[in-house]
Amino acid sequence: MRAPSRLLLKLSGEAFQGEEGAYSPLRLDAMSAEIAALPIETAIVVGGGNILRGAKSPWLDRIDADTLGMLATIINALALRAALENAGREAVVQSAVATELTDPVAPWKARRSLENGAVVIFAGGTGNPLVTTDTAAAVRAVSIRADLLAKGSTVSGVFTQDPKTSGAASRLDLISFDEYLARRYGVMDLVAVEICREHDLPIVIYDFTDASALPAIAQGRRVGTRIGPAT
Repeated sequence: MRAPSRLLLKLSGEAFQGEEGAYSPLRLDAMSAEIAALPIETAIVVGGGNILRGAKSPWLDRIDADTLGMLATIINALALRAALENAGREAVVQSAVATELTDPVAPWKARRSLENGAVVIFAGGTGNPLVTTDTAAAVRAVSIRADLLAKGSTVSGVFTQDPKTSGAASRLDLISFDEYLARRYGVMDLVAVEICREHDLPIVIYDFTDASALPAIAQGRRVGTRIGPAT
């Protein structure tokens, strides 16, 4: 596995939260320190599930819930930017939802920022409801010409069954795009995987609570599950 030179990291909102609530200062500091230390160009798409999960908000219309969820990702992006700057790494936020606190999404500006050593944080999803932040991550990864998309999850990869409910579940180290789509695994949004398949962009699913995982991915070492072209 070749070390990536430009990484798109997808972080769910769960990566921000802890026993304290929607934000864990310890987790945020540790996560930003890991990212700041990466020796490769790094962009990030953040979710907003620690604040609001649109698809699981029965008290809201789905469109309204997704709209609020997009705003939640902006809050997370601003929090992560502050934490990264405290860790000594310059960071910029581009958002698909216009605000006075963020820049608009501009792939060419993002690429220039990455080349100059800054971390680029994408917020606001795609700017549209009914679209997951996984899909936003795939779109942003293609637009900035990343050579790897890594998704930090609460599980350490793709499993044959749900490891939270089945003791017989086993992790798959490598799976093709076509097999993932055919079996309709749920760790990564199927639309996102299809976009990556069309652009030959490999995906790594890893456990974001494992502090050794992200540095290993940046070095090109095998971590979690890799989803890619059939071999």
